[in-house]
Amino acid sequence: MRFRFADKKLQALYTDETGAEQYEPGVVRGFFRVMAIIQSAPDSRDFYMFKSLHYEKLSGDRAGQYSFRLNRQWRLIVRIERDDEGQEVVIIAIVDYH
Repeated sequence: MRFRFADKKLQALYTDETGAEQYEPGVVRGFFRVMAIIQSAPDSRDFYMFKSLHYEKLSGDRAGQYSFRLNRQWRLIVRIERDDEGQEVVIIAIVDYH
């Protein structure tokens, strides 16, 4: 699936691991694991098959966004956009949910 970054720091983390020291090693590993799943998935509905990621639609301030669990504490926040070419995942943020 196509993806792009709304946050330049996350793009740098993905591209060359710049800023990885800001997160626990498990968060960085989880980020790269989720990114590999996003890249290989043909459709966003496939994310629900990975129960350990707890992919879920968010509400309130984050209505229209989704989260993937990176570990017990941290989440990757994304938005799904659709165009003539299909779906694209927009990578928004890594947030601490505790």
